[in-house]
Amino acid sequence: MQPQPAAESRAIPTTLLYHTDSYLSTFEAKVVAVDGRALALDQTAFYPGGGGQMADRGALTWDGHTLPLAGLAKRGDVVWHELAADASPLPDVGATVSGQLDWDFRYRMMRTHTALHILCGSIFRDFGAQVTGGQMYPDRARMDFALEYFTPDTVHQIERCLAEEIAKDRPIKVYVLPRETAFEIPDLIRTKINLLPPGITTIRIVEIQGLDVQADGGTHVKSTREVGGVKILKTENKGKQNKRMEIALVDGEV
Repeated sequence: MQPQPAAESRAIPTTLLYHTDSYLSTFEAKVVAVDGRALALDQTAFYPGGGGQMADRGALTWDGHTLPLAGLAKRGDVVWHELAADASPLPDVGATVSGQLDWDFRYRMMRTHTALHILCGSIFRDFGAQVTGGQMYPDRARMDFALEYFTPDTVHQIERCLAEEIAKDRPIKVYVLPRETAFEIPDLIRTKINLLPPGITTIRIVEIQGLDVQADGGTHVKSTREVGGVKILKTENKGKQNKRMEIALVDGEV
């Protein structure tokens, strides 16, 4: 989805409701710009994707019409909501729409994202390894680390550690700090390359109390226990100093 420059210039920055409340499953918003079948809203609870986390799924409703989202894209400070093809006319600028998230999918992404932070925090604490990449999928997730090896004993150790950290029911806090203050936190950036643009003046922090503190823009659960069970599916050698670990949630263990 590529909104035209004219439409982009008319859109005001989108208030990101998921930044302050990841548990919103419905919301109301006003249309501030229309480009083709893409709408810019004054606020949204839909996560548009990024940082390895998949974009949300769901639908918008207005004047008796309900259409599923065909895609989401964040361009600058604006989130564009592309609607599936349909004969129904789209809402005009100024109209009120209601958003409904596919909550089962969103909550799975929240649990998975937090599981990756537990994994990252544990490996950084125990092995001092930084993250070199990561991605979430509907049924699993992967994270790459600057490590020379994963032995079978190491994998068992990490899996036990994940279970222990989840069982500790560590609270998870989300807050925003000025850039200068945020970068006073030791090891705030866990990736091997700092991906934060220099123009960002405030940093959103996700903290698993007692385990992990990272700059992060995605959605998370409120405590580690909500993640439920996690199993390590496999490990891969992606280079001399790059090892991949794939994990999955264990259904029924939330």
